[in-house]
Formats: sequence, C-alpha cells, structure tokens
Amino acid sequence: MKNLIRLLLLSLLPAGLMAQGTFRISGKVMDASTGQFLQGASVFCQNTTSGTVTNEDGDFSLRLNNGGYDLAISFSGYETQSLRISNNMEDAEAIMVALNKKEKDMAEISIIATTEVANGWEKYGSFLRDNFIGRTANSSECVIENPEVLRFFYSKKRNRLKVITDSIVIIRNRALGYIIKYRMDSFVHEYNEKRTLYTGFPFYEEMEGSDEEVEQWVKNRKKAYEGSVLQFMRAYRDSTLRKAGYRIEMVDDATGKNIPVYNPYDTAYYDMMDHVRIGLFFPGKLRVVYSEEKPEPAYLAAAKLPSNTPIQISILDLADGIIIEENGFYYDQKEVLTLGYWAWEKMADFLPYDYSPDEPRKAPPVIEPVAETSETVDTTVAGEVENKEPVESEND
Repeated sequence: MKNLIRLLLLSLLPAGLMAQGTFRISGKVMDASTGQFLQGASVFCQNTTSGTVTNEDGDFSLRLNNGGYDLAISFSGYETQSLRISNNMEDAEAIMVALNKKEKDMAEISIIATTEVANGWEKYGSFLRDNFIGRTANSSECVIENPEVLRFFYSKKRNRLKVITDSIVIIRNRALGYIIKYRMDSFVHEYNEKRTLYTGFPFYEEMEGSDEEVEQWVKNRKKAYEGSVLQFMRAYRDSTLRKAGYRIEMVDDATGKNIPVYNPYDTAYYDMMDHVRIGLFFPGKLRVVYSEEKPEPAYLAAAKLPSNTPIQISILDLADGIIIEENGFYYDQKEVLTLGYWAWEKMADFLPYDYSPDEPRKAPPVIEPVAETSETVDTTVAGEVENKEPVESEND
C-alpha cells in the first residue's frame, strides 16, 4: 500500500511541476587557483530539498520550480560560494564557479585554546535548543541527533557563549517530516545585550514514514505554513493578503501609533516588476496581523500577553525594500528585521522554499548527501530577529 501511494505521488509530481513552471540550471565547479574541475562538490539551493553533486568533469545540473533561490556551492576544504539565481536570469545553463581554498583562522584557534567548556552540551544544550530549534509545539518533536559534534566556548571577559562545529548538525524534525542537515558556522549569544546570532547552511530532506505519519506531516506542514513569513511573501506577491488572513499597518516610530494600510497594493509601496516579481518599499516598520490562527500559549506566556489574545502580530522592517520572487523567496534577506511572532518561531517551524500546500508530498530525491547548504543568519533580541552578515570570528 505504501509503495502504491508513493508511486501515485510520483506520477502526480511532474504535472504539478509543469503547472507551476520549472527551469534548469547547470554549470561547472573548479579550483580557483589551478582550474582543476572538482568532482563531488555539493550544489544546492538554500532552505530547499533541491541539491546535487558534481560529476568527474565538475558538471552539475538542477531543475527547479520557477522563482528565486540562493544557490550554494561547497567542497571540503574550500570556501562556500552563494549565488542568487532565478528563472529570469541569463546564462542559467552556463554557470562557472571557482572555489577558493579555506585559510586557517587564527582567531578561532585562540578561542579553542582558551575558552572551551568541557561539558558544554550538558551545561548549554537546553539553551541552544531554545534559541536555535525554538520553543514551539513542533520544537518538542525535534531532535539534534549528533550533539557530540558541537563545541561550546564561554568567554567571561565578554560574557558570551559561542558554539561551533566542523561537522554537519543533523536535526530530525518529527513534527514536519524533515531531516535538516545544518552546517553551523557559529552560534553566538551575548548575555549583556541579550542577543543571539547564528549562521549556518540548512538543507532539507524528506523523511520516510508510514502512511499515517505522512498524512500527519502534510497536516502539520500546512499548519506551519499558515501565518508564516513564506505564506505572507507569497500572498503579497499574488495579491491575496486579505484572503489569506493578513492585514498590515505602518508603525509610526515617532508616536508609536499603528496606521492602517488600506490598499497594500498602492504604487507608493508596491511595484509590479516584469509581471513576475514585485518590489515592496515601506518608509519604516510594517506591522503584520494574522487573524486566522491564535498564537501558541507558550508564546503568550513568554511575551506576557493575555491568554485570550486572538491574533498573531509580527513586525517587519524592510530597510531599503525587498524584491519577492514568485516562490516567495525575497532579497536581500540580510537587510530584513523581523520582530514579534515571526521572531519566536525558529528552525522547528521553518519550511523549505520548494514547499507547496497545493502539491503532493515530494518523494525523497535520489542524490548523494549534500555536505553543506547555504547561509542564513538570525539575531534574536528579546523576541526580535535580525538578519545580518555572518558572525566574524573574534579573539576572546
């Protein structure tokens, strides 16, 4: 029965993809110094289930749903590169990537020599889980399968915790049915500022499960999708904000008042670009209200809000504006600040960019394991999230 259902899903997948539209990217990966082609380099799109490895000639090829992605290319001993791609780009089938070899970081060596905590996981493991995996209902069903690869460093001088690893952190999300392979560059918490920032490379793989488990994952993913940043970006692009349950307000920094935006598609804020992408430009912070789902009780308790609060409220600071592609991918994400409910949700509730609530669950791809994935950054300050440049190593 299980195999029959999987075959039916596979038979339905091409039709769904064709309806959505797809495009192909291909190219070569080589050593920047020697020009030698690199076999076995990982080529993948950040926060997706789409990835592959290069062949003996350094060649790679991927077929993707239309939209935008951050394509990451990595190889052991080399610096990872990231390229923004979309179905509108030129030369999508002639991408040439030259990787540079990594150099030893003396500052990181200094940290290892002086501040490592011997029993780091026992002492800081719960704190790391809360601020990386999250504290939602889904987070209780997430497991870091190899915590032994994590190394913890505490600096008394800076009152700072730092976590690094040379390995892939394996996260099994039993709530959503994903295995997340996360190459954590670093996790940093500044106790004085109450600020958390982490950088890493997440890649999603579908979990195998029984028919009952798959059915539950489909339900849980849809629930996680509703009210998410991903749904909001797609709804804004598709002009379906109100239908999806969203309304937006401008936050007046001077008075703190919220000013309703009655027409979110006013050309003062909204720009339709090439009939595919849109641009959003708001002169300040955007208050996003989602009315289709109540906040989780744990969030209300943490935020000290009344238990009968009926709506989810998030703040979005777009800085210089963003561009949204048709799959909900937006850029530049490093310039975007999120606060409120969206800041509270973390890895346990994130979905890949190739997730769609209207398509059957994708069967696990038959590809070699991806060594690393693309880079994301998250800074949390008392419920606030800020996307920034990667954390630079510091000498404690």
